[in-house]
Amino acid sequence: MLKLYIGNKNYSSWSMRPWVLLRQAGIAFDEVMVRFGEDTFAANSSFRQAILAVNPVGRVPVLVDDGLAVWDTLAIAEYAAERFPEKQLWPQDVQARARARSVCAEMHAGFTALRNACPMNIEAFLPQVGAIVWRDQPAVRADVQRLVAMWTELLEQHKGPLLFGEFSIADAYFAPVCMRLKNFALPVPAHITDYIQRVCALPGVKAWIEDALAEADFVIFDEPYRSQR
Repeated sequence: MLKLYIGNKNYSSWSMRPWVLLRQAGIAFDEVMVRFGEDTFAANSSFRQAILAVNPVGRVPVLVDDGLAVWDTLAIAEYAAERFPEKQLWPQDVQARARARSVCAEMHAGFTALRNACPMNIEAFLPQVGAIVWRDQPAVRADVQRLVAMWTELLEQHKGPLLFGEFSIADAYFAPVCMRLKNFALPVPAHITDYIQRVCALPGVKAWIEDALAEADFVIFDEPYRSQR
């Protein structure tokens, strides 16, 4: 049985990606929640000690399969695609598959302005903060503009309902971005809002959101815009 180590569902965007991917694809796994705390990044924190036991980097997510630890979301996605080829987690067309890998890698390495200004916080609804970010941070506007262009092209090319037609790693990879755009109420065209709603309606994403809303933790370093939940 696969075992997936994750952080808090309300905050951990990197954990969300492989969890949603496996859940939506119907791949069975055991979840190991290692909760964030105020001392998460300290060398001797309980969080780091728990993760270092399975991952030398000391970060989530980590997938463990029969003693093999795989960390980093892209590596986990690639491993799952190879381990379960019948699930067709990447598009079957070679060109579409290359494009899907490209946009996932772009997300993995980029969009830092959006990620930094609008940290994932599923329980919070922060339209006022989003309006200020949108007004004052051109780099965030540029990130969103790029997302809109990317998603528009893919939805038009593959005819929806998701980025490459059917559910793929790309949709799991951008699910946390959908949470950011939605919860900070950043302005996007109607067809992008529709895509976000379709992603949120996926059973795997709905299950993650429900669990995130049920969490009671308040982690101050993940809450730059408010002092309580």
